[in-house]
Amino acid sequence: MEGLVIKNTGSQYVVKTSDNEIFNCKIKGVFRLKEIRSTNPVAVGDRVFFDLGEDGQSPMITDIADRKNYMIRRASNLSKQSHIIACNLDLAMLVVTINFPPVSTVFIDRFLATSEAYKIPSILVFNKLDKYHEKEIVRLNELCALYENIGYRCFKVSATENIGISELKNFIEGKITLISGHSGAGKSTLLNAILPDTNARTGEISAYHNKGMHTTTFSEMYAFGDGYLIDTPGIKGLGTIDIRQQEAGHFFPEIFSVSKQCKFHNCTHTHEPDCAVQKALNEGNISESRFHSYLSILQDYEAEKYR
Repeated sequence: MEGLVIKNTGSQYVVKTSDNEIFNCKIKGVFRLKEIRSTNPVAVGDRVFFDLGEDGQSPMITDIADRKNYMIRRASNLSKQSHIIACNLDLAMLVVTINFPPVSTVFIDRFLATSEAYKIPSILVFNKLDKYHEKEIVRLNELCALYENIGYRCFKVSATENIGISELKNFIEGKITLISGHSGAGKSTLLNAILPDTNARTGEISAYHNKGMHTTTFSEMYAFGDGYLIDTPGIKGLGTIDIRQQEAGHFFPEIFSVSKQCKFHNCTHTHEPDCAVQKALNEGNISESRFHSYLSILQDYEAEKYR
């Protein structure tokens, strides 16, 4: 039998067939992917093949169909393994807020670079618009201008007040969309605003740290018209993986575009002569925050040398 993995509960995978039948499947202990060193060989969004077992009551995943793409993050331990967040995506949506909880441009840029690396179009959704004061509105507009100038679509919304939700829904209609972001940024609340019957679990912000507390434990897909929305656990950071050092600049579109004019084809844009990226940075044509994020990814490789 064949089906779509719509939920990962840790020990089981909920699989939906084309007839909308639901099966709680497990995987064999020796089941591994050849291409990726992953903590979870099967992920939400996978098309899988499974057998019902001799008794018809023990569904077991036997194979995975070829993936269009996937989004990964480094596993929480210090290993070089990855954790697959979701597969076969049309769009990756990063939900952030200016100050509830605060977001850094490094976090945003690492998500965007990871999306670029795995060939997944991405958008930014700035949530909790109703909470912002004047300075936060200024910061919001600055960030939107920065990322829209690069080519990323930005949405300003309030999931609780239903501000900007219609425009966002129209944009993601018919797509398989990953929803990601910090805990507390309002991913599940946004999901509930888009799909009121979902009842995704939501949580509060810690007043002491102004940070969110985890509410979504496992990834899950929700049908949305002809597409799906994938709710995922909150992420604290994104360690780069499976990206070669010399390719890091390829996943910053504005850096990659300018880098074609560098004197050396393997220029790291840090110390080489006649570096077009450094020239563009000095002239203000590349954002300092974006270049700082690029350098932070390069530093990941230095850290790997001593791990």
